[in-house]
Amino acid sequence: MGDAGKGQRPLPLAGENQKARLPLEGVRVLDISQVMAGPYTCMLLGDMGADVIKIEPPGTGDQTRGSMGFKMKGPDSLGFLNMNRNKRSIALDLKSEAGKQVLLALAKDADILVENYRPGALRRMGLGYEVLKDVNPRLVYTSISGFGQTGPWADRPGFDLMAQAMSGVMSVTGYPDSPPVKAGVPVADIGCALFAVYATLSAYIGAKNTGQGQYIDASLFDSAIAFGVWDICDWWGTGKEPQPLGTSNKMTAPYQAMASSDGHFVMGANNQKLWVQLCTLMERTELLQDPRFSTIALRLANRPALQEELEKTFRQHTKDYWVDTLLANGIPAGPILSYPEAFASEHAKERKMRMEIDHPIEGKAPNIGFAVKLSGTPQQVRRHPPLLGEHTEEVLAEAGFAAGDIARMREEGAFGVAR
Repeated sequence: MGDAGKGQRPLPLAGENQKARLPLEGVRVLDISQVMAGPYTCMLLGDMGADVIKIEPPGTGDQTRGSMGFKMKGPDSLGFLNMNRNKRSIALDLKSEAGKQVLLALAKDADILVENYRPGALRRMGLGYEVLKDVNPRLVYTSISGFGQTGPWADRPGFDLMAQAMSGVMSVTGYPDSPPVKAGVPVADIGCALFAVYATLSAYIGAKNTGQGQYIDASLFDSAIAFGVWDICDWWGTGKEPQPLGTSNKMTAPYQAMASSDGHFVMGANNQKLWVQLCTLMERTELLQDPRFSTIALRLANRPALQEELEKTFRQHTKDYWVDTLLANGIPAGPILSYPEAFASEHAKERKMRMEIDHPIEGKAPNIGFAVKLSGTPQQVRRHPPLLGEHTEEVLAEAGFAAGDIARMREEGAFGVAR
């Protein structure tokens, strides 16, 4: 290994979108993960300025490059393009001795490593936390898995569906007496990514103060359980097993979808003041005297009857009429939108929830916008989602490998051929 370039971090890319220094600029992340929770975690770090090096298996790369169904012009799916912006890719065979040596060299200058192999897999390969912390004591090593690194379920395959089912989430999703239903979006995957980001950055701040990194064990199962706070507290407090309620809420009523003359909308008169306002607005003041509905507790106990009474009036007008009327009178309400409708809304446009990113093959590729906005250091798309192995030689040169070393390791099977 040569010395030229060793330890140097790449400078921010120049361009018209270059603004103030991003919060994580200068932080290096090794992304050894595939599919969703791990890549999403690392993309969020990259959006905040981190230099994310995506380390992928030669030949196939991240599974989502080709397995998400909605293919683009090039070899990578739109799903991959939406979870891997602001990263560089190197193709590295971690099963080869040369590949392991490259990872160890990269770890010396890294701040964070994120992986989602089966629990224990990297340890058996000689690349577990105990080995890497000797190489770099300040490294924050985050492992993401389906069920965590310990416990009788630790070795099970980790997928969002299984985590939703086994955490209790599916038991409260859907309608009473309906077949099992999962949440429509991958709450365990994305939830785990969010918990992993906050834990990783907390540990990184700690390492800046102490010089000592640590190991983080994040799981889809634990994250899905954490999302169930209301239902779990209700069970602990009452001893009654929570049940699915459709669009309703176990804490208050009415707070749900209601039928109008042309479809459903959502509304919430979720305190006594709003309940009085609703009945007055609907010219149904007799409901205020109905003993079944006089308190929140009674409205919860008599929810089917309450919905039936309210829908007698709601069915007299359209959903748009009721949304506009309720909002104008200070009562929360909203339409039920499809994704095309949500993205077509002026609000989503104002919030820039769809953006077009430049890509060397696709030209312009749609990406979901940044979910949070920073006033002083707004996030930027500094790098397109990388082609497989696109930055292998670039990253290794920065790590101090001479051109001859790189050529030799390529012959030894450390890297695959970039597509």
